[in-house]
Amino acid sequence: MRNKILFGNWKMNKTNDEALAFAKVTSSIVSLAKEHHVVLGIAPSYLALETLKMHTEGIIIASQNVHYLDHGAYTGEISIPMLKNIGVNSALVGHSERRTYDNETNEKCHLKIVSLLQNDMVPLYCVGETLEQFNNKLTKKVVEEQIVEGLKDLDVEKMKKVIVAYEPVWSIGTGLNASPEIAIDVISFIRQTIEKMYGKEVSEQVHILYGGSVKPNNIHSYLSSDEIDGALVGGASLEVESFRALLTAII
Repeated sequence: MRNKILFGNWKMNKTNDEALAFAKVTSSIVSLAKEHHVVLGIAPSYLALETLKMHTEGIIIASQNVHYLDHGAYTGEISIPMLKNIGVNSALVGHSERRTYDNETNEKCHLKIVSLLQNDMVPLYCVGETLEQFNNKLTKKVVEEQIVEGLKDLDVEKMKKVIVAYEPVWSIGTGLNASPEIAIDVISFIRQTIEKMYGKEVSEQVHILYGGSVKPNNIHSYLSSDEIDGALVGGASLEVESFRALLTAII
């Protein structure tokens, strides 16, 4: 049985001092998560990565982005060796905001996922459709393309390490939510697509999360289904008590 995962994406929020203050009061949350076999993760800004690594235990600390090359003339980028040097072994790939604002294509995502896996790092691969695509009933077509193109030609054993997050773009930061029924249907479809690509054994081991305006008062409705393995949470993960409330709602 797959463990549940609660992953916070802090986006462009929190100074280093604020991240440190958060880290210092996480021990009881970590203990509660361990007791109930829930995996915790946080993706802070680059500047707070080392701070959280140094001052937390039992929480996966992930980068919000990474380049697929290990060095070069890529101003503003960060490489896998840089992350590994400070003990960071996971990264988000393909979040809708990066797809929208930074031209993160399926092919770029694929290159990043390949590089991460080659370096024994865990990619958290985000997929999802826009409101226009949702209204035009293109959700599964779009998500299938993102899965097939982003996760193609991977080593079967390494594919088992990939975490996928379904985040309908129209629900991120809008206060709108895909209903649990929609989330379950799309996540089931994602698992079926992975099964076609890599077989049932792999598809049953891959964790698939839901994200999009997840809050303490609605997270249980999503994670009560065995199809959904956890949540990727934005704003509701920024404050310690809200993060604790998210965890409490799913255990």
